[in-house]
Amino acid sequence: MAESSRLRHGPVVPQLENLLRELIRNGRWKAGERLPSEVGLAAELGVGRSSVREALRLLARDGLVDVRHGSGTFVADVLPAIAETPDVNELLRRARLLEAYEVRRALEVEAARLAARRARPEDVERLRLRLRNRQERIGDEASAFVDADLDFHRAVVELSGNAVLLGLFTTVEPVLREALVEMVEQETDLPDVSCSHADLLAALENGDVEGAIAATVENLETVLTLIRTETADR
Repeated sequence: MAESSRLRHGPVVPQLENLLRELIRNGRWKAGERLPSEVGLAAELGVGRSSVREALRLLARDGLVDVRHGSGTFVADVLPAIAETPDVNELLRRARLLEAYEVRRALEVEAARLAARRARPEDVERLRLRLRNRQERIGDEASAFVDADLDFHRAVVELSGNAVLLGLFTTVEPVLREALVEMVEQETDLPDVSCSHADLLAALENGDVEGAIAATVENLETVLTLIRTETADR
């Protein structure tokens, strides 16, 4: 299939999403028409079925396709205006990431401050294991890495001893996880913030409140700056 030659090195899912979006916009499949199966699309495009499934999920989220379990995936009867403006869709995606990170920053800075005062040596050792697990997941599938990363940060919030903070984190975590998985899959130049994670662990171990705050800010502001810059450039 000629379209398969348009895929390049790099994250596959965003390329598939853009390719399928373009094919729908150009009339490859008409409104209401059933798309080939995931297996069929994967074979045509020379990619894995899981990548096709994730790309279709993103298209369904934006209302371009309708996934009917047991029947297949169909082009929406009425395509949203956003289907014609992929750049706008990208801008909205980054806006969601920015909002999620702003909420995360507010929660985790306060959690780090409290955790530095309240964490016991045995708490720090358990946190060290979580950090080791996070580091071992770097380069793994996006969802596995994000789960390990959030497990570390949830543990820090738990160490704050503040049930309200933990409740807020639990509420925002599913939205944050989705945004993070998407970001890890689609961004090719994400900064490595492993050092700030190690600095946070060291600060908690030493009861260093200012150090814990600084490490948390450095971690989250590094990515926030990237998202803000790329959003402003759009």
